[in-house]
Formats: sequence, C-alpha cells, structure tokens
Amino acid sequence: MTFIKKALVVGGGIGGLSTGIALRQAGIDAEIVELHPSFNVYGVGIIQPSNALRALDSLGLADACMERGSPYGPVKMCASNGFKFAETGTPPMGRLPVHNGISRRILHEVLLAGAAANNVPIRMGLTVATLDNGPDAVTVTFTDGSTEQYDLVVGSDGVYSHVRSLVLGDYKPRYTGQSVWRYAFPRPADLDTGYIFFGKKTKVGLIPMTADTMYMFVVSAEGEDPKIPEAELVPRLKALLAEYETPMVRAVVDQITDPKGVIYRPLETLLLPAPWYNNRVLLIGDAVHATIPQLGQGAGLAIEDAVVLGELVRSDDPVPVILENFMNRRFGRCKMVVDASNTLGEWEQLEWQGQLPEGANMGALMGKTLGAMGAPI
Repeated sequence: MTFIKKALVVGGGIGGLSTGIALRQAGIDAEIVELHPSFNVYGVGIIQPSNALRALDSLGLADACMERGSPYGPVKMCASNGFKFAETGTPPMGRLPVHNGISRRILHEVLLAGAAANNVPIRMGLTVATLDNGPDAVTVTFTDGSTEQYDLVVGSDGVYSHVRSLVLGDYKPRYTGQSVWRYAFPRPADLDTGYIFFGKKTKVGLIPMTADTMYMFVVSAEGEDPKIPEAELVPRLKALLAEYETPMVRAVVDQITDPKGVIYRPLETLLLPAPWYNNRVLLIGDAVHATIPQLGQGAGLAIEDAVVLGELVRSDDPVPVILENFMNRRFGRCKMVVDASNTLGEWEQLEWQGQLPEGANMGALMGKTLGAMGAPI
C-alpha cells in the first residue's frame, strides 16, 4: 500500500499540471493550487524535443500536442546568409519525431484538458502561505486562511519559488548576460523544419508552431542591465536582425510592428544542490533546475520530473525512499542539461566578443548532450 494518499501541487504551469496528472494516474488524490486568478499564458511558442514528447506520451498527451502543433526533424544550423553547416536534435524515439513545435497557449490547453480528464482539481487565485512540514505529514496554511494536511507537497512554482524559500532556503537565479526575444508570425511555405542562424553578435531561430504559424527567437547579450522599455522593443529587435541576409529572416522583419507582441526575457539559470526535498515537500522544475534555452530542454525536464515522480509513488516504499530515488534519477540528468546550456551561453558570448577559447566546440557539446537525452529517464 502506498504511503502517499493525498498530495498538493503548488503551481499550475507546465510542470505543475503534468505532476497533477501523473499523480492522479498513479492513484493519488492530488490537487493543484495556482496563485493567478486565471490562466494567462506567458510566451509565444515552445520546442518539444523527443524526450519531452516521450514523457508526454506516458501521460497520454503526446498525440494531442503533435496534432495541434507541428512535428519536425533536426534543426538546420546556418550562417547568417543562410548557408547550412550542420543539423542537430535529440534522437527520434519510435513513432515520436525529433521535435514538435507548439504554441505555449495550445500546450497549456492540452495540459488543462489532461488534468480535467484525470479529475485533477485546480484552485485558482490561491497558494501556500506557510508549511508545517513534519516527517509524517505537511499541514498547509493557504493564502485564504484555510488549512489542510497532505502526505506530499510538490513545489512547481517557478524560478522564484515561494515553496522553495519556505523549505530549502533563500536561493536566487543568476542572470547569464543573455536575453531572448520572441515574436509570432504566419508560417511561410518553405519552413520545412526548425532553423537557427548564427550572426556576429546574436543568433536567430525560426520554429514551426502549427501548420499555419511559426515563431522567431533571437538570443542577444544585453549587458548588466537587461531591462528594456516597451517602446524600444520593436526598434531594438529590428536592429538585432539587420545583419541577417538570408531571405527567411529578411521576410519577417517588416512584420515586427507590435511591441506587445515582442516577448522579451533576460535569461536566468539556477541549479540547487541535492536534495530537492525536505521531509515531505519536494521541489521540481524551474524551482530547482532552471535552464536557459540553448538546448530547448527546460519544459521537457519539468515534464520528466512529473513522470518519474508518478512512477515512484506507485511503489510501497516509504516517502523518504521515494524522494531519494527521485533524486537519484533526476539530479545528474538535470545538472547535465543546466551545465551544458550555461557553457553554451558563455561560449556564445565569448564568440561574439572574439574571445572563444581554443577547443570550445559548441556543436560537439550540443550533440553529446542532446544524444544523452535519449537515455531512459
């Protein structure tokens, strides 16, 4: 008989919704609380590599993502003039493609439908105020003053996690010196897969989202103060694209007109030391392993966390054993991605400064890390 019967998931993002579904499928009475009063999904599009699709498939959601998104093959790596010099991606896994591009809003809709199908209650406009985290149970006081007791609490409340501060201490993410810009466009007929173009001071990606839409990302270095006023977003983004000669990029520049459509975010990273739990509270996703998007693995890692936890709670092991087994399966894999992504970001900035160290091989590091993501989780 399982030692976990009732669980609380804090945070209704990708990792939190996936965890609620995984726990319910394991027979756990799991519910989700989400601080925001309604779901207003931030962002434009997302890359789902094959390992993320594999994790979603175990939750019964990969097909819906692929039907509503855009499966594609290896990403074509190109110079700023369009010359292709390499391809990259995670290994294809059975019927699953190398990648699937999808709108963040559509992905959220798929996860919400999965939560509803698995009878996961979601309470909006509510989160944790305090935790009485004992060895046998967690008593949660919510922000509305109510209290409930749980066998397990899972903090999936992001890089600035409140749950983390309550149970593991004060950790803050580190700004890497880079920022990412995103903007959505109609999909051109010749966008057959994902593309990344490398310039002298930036890199640009064009990623399919649906049969009719795509999004562009631009990674740049914005110095020690990465804040940019809304009025400057459109002209600054267009200026970053000026060096790109390839027709695929030039064709979208004039379509960048709405500053509210520019989704701009400084890139932050965080990796907590093990363990990611204390008594009966476990942290997952960006709350403990926030990775920059150089490998497109951030959301996938959070979904994998959910799937692994859902597998482990099915056992008759005591909770401390379950959580230690979770760490054994997750820490090394997540650390590999965070470390490799940080190294790639550092090398990119050094290359833009003309100071890339001898022996630094970004393609080799990407290939090695993405290849390793094909291993079982």
